[in-house]
Amino acid sequence: MSIYDIEVKTLQGDQTTLAAYRGKVLLVVNVASKCGLTPQYEGLEALYKAEEAKGLEVLGFPCNQFLGQEPGSEEEIQQFCSLTYDVTFPMFAKIEVNGAGRHPLYQQLIAAQPKAVAGGALKEKLAAKDLLPANDSDIMWNFEKFLIGKDGTVLARFAPDLQVSDEVVADAIQRALQA
Repeated sequence: MSIYDIEVKTLQGDQTTLAAYRGKVLLVVNVASKCGLTPQYEGLEALYKAEEAKGLEVLGFPCNQFLGQEPGSEEEIQQFCSLTYDVTFPMFAKIEVNGAGRHPLYQQLIAAQPKAVAGGALKEKLAAKDLLPANDSDIMWNFEKFLIGKDGTVLARFAPDLQVSDEVVADAIQRALQA
């Protein structure tokens, strides 16, 4: 099954697929409103505004699996993102990214890229608090990022504490846009 065939639900509750994004570079991010990494919304939105015309789509997937940091309803999430960070990139309904209830999109993303490009000290901080996921291939925390090429190939996976402005992420996005 192609990544474009996987069913997802928009933040407004509409059932859809990612088919509308075929031929574009995608940055898929599991997001949360009450996380120490939440200010990354700012960088994600700036990237989206700067690169959308070149074919980049940032896709946000709220997740409440990490210390309950996305507790709100879809309406509350939409309001927070819009009012706090002026988010205009597509947002989807809350999903699970780890465990038995892992969304099929994340099943496919993780199967294609089982390891993330390492970030800073987040992994050590989570380990010190016994908050690392059960498996090394699991999503570590909110704001982990997957880069998908124009042909639907999962090109890279980045640790949550790597921001889109970090050289390794920014370079990978630019290479994907130029491909």
